[in-house]
Amino acid sequence: MQQQVKRMIPSRSLIWMVICSTLILLITSTLRHGLFQSHAWDLGIFDQPLYLLSQGLPPISTIVNIHILGDHAAWIFYPLSLLYRIHADVHWLFLVQAIALASGAIPTWHLAHQAGLKDSQAAAISLAYLLYPLIFNLNLFDFHPEVIALPLFLAAVLAARSQRLMGFVVCVVAILGCRDALSLTVAAMGVWLWLFEQRRLYGAIAFITGILWFILATQVILPHFQPAGVLGASHFAEFGKTIPEILLNLVLRPDLLLRKLLTLQNLGYLLLLLLPLGWGLSLRHLTPLVAAIPQLAINLLSTSPALKDLVHQYSLPILPFLILAVIAALAAEATWMQRPRQIALWSLVAFFALAQWTLFGTRFLSTLDTWQASRTAIAHITTKGAVLAPAALAPHLTHREVIKIVAGQDIRLNDYDYLLFNRRHPGRMSTPEAITQLIANAHQNPNFRLRFEQDDVYLFSRTNLVVAADTDDSFQP
Repeated sequence: MQQQVKRMIPSRSLIWMVICSTLILLITSTLRHGLFQSHAWDLGIFDQPLYLLSQGLPPISTIVNIHILGDHAAWIFYPLSLLYRIHADVHWLFLVQAIALASGAIPTWHLAHQAGLKDSQAAAISLAYLLYPLIFNLNLFDFHPEVIALPLFLAAVLAARSQRLMGFVVCVVAILGCRDALSLTVAAMGVWLWLFEQRRLYGAIAFITGILWFILATQVILPHFQPAGVLGASHFAEFGKTIPEILLNLVLRPDLLLRKLLTLQNLGYLLLLLLPLGWGLSLRHLTPLVAAIPQLAINLLSTSPALKDLVHQYSLPILPFLILAVIAALAAEATWMQRPRQIALWSLVAFFALAQWTLFGTRFLSTLDTWQASRTAIAHITTKGAVLAPAALAPHLTHREVIKIVAGQDIRLNDYDYLLFNRRHPGRMSTPEAITQLIANAHQNPNFRLRFEQDDVYLFSRTNLVVAADTDDSFQP
């Protein structure tokens, strides 16, 4: 009995791994944001509604002009907004994301022990999870609520195998609140639990709740809050415009289905997905991947390259079940490698090969020549007035009711109180020529006055907003 209790308590090495991983993830995402490498998509889109919710205002992202529930029916933002009531700061999202991503190692450790693995093997599996490149890469891709679901999937399986019904239900409900498409993974997890784990009650709960939430989210909630339809459906335009039409054509058009699946791009994606855990995969122990079939199918059928890499969030629902497959294979001694040191070495090599840690020496330093000017310009925006800003600077200015992104030249300047431009680094959504024209238009507009100019960074504000600034010694016209 004492031995069983001891095995339920995570080892000190695991706790330190999780703590160190959390700190590394938090520091790197914070540093990226501080270097003005975060983006309106998706950090600004989520940060603004959270701020508005904390102020008792409608949570509408003016960057994309939709209610927060119109973005994948993710009601998890409502409890997240409670953090903003303590102090409205985007760094809460970095902290939540770091904790969520790193904490998945804990249920991984318990699942490994539950499968009969030794302490050293359980620790090696947890390390392999933490070093899986998607963990690090996704942490650097702004913020996505799906990260909260990652440890919850593992915890849900642990609860099902331990016959803890309430814990399982809580995990499933929370997962469904993170993104509409996760309901398909939950439903598929129910099929796997029913057929392969012999957990029929748990499987039925997951399957029924997953299907019901998918219908409710895509047919009721999203049409109400997002008149344009389900976000992401455009990735499958060849199959139809609506969810029912897409599902019908997947059945009726096997020729199109096979043509979309059998591509070199998909083969490359599968290699990327499997390589970091290739040491531990066995064909005889892949049944946990039944739960990953919906998301894997979505990624393979999509026309978007973003769904076929280890950078974006779309591969995240597959990872928990890859981990479970590796645990099953290692417990059956059916893996290429059994020794923890070999597992750790493979994981380290995969991490350094596929994780985007090199960006801190390349892309993330590409705008240092305007970094100080951007900081100063942002500091001059002293009210909660409407702002027009570059996509890279928007996440630093989203705590207001109106913010828009500089994109193209057809922009009504009089809709804003502040106009912020970076001609040297306009971003992917604009060009230096377009920014030059907007700057000329702002100079000619009698409602605006140049408030700050340095290193091709320009800040204009409405004339009535700069009266007080004229007495500021730090003012730079």
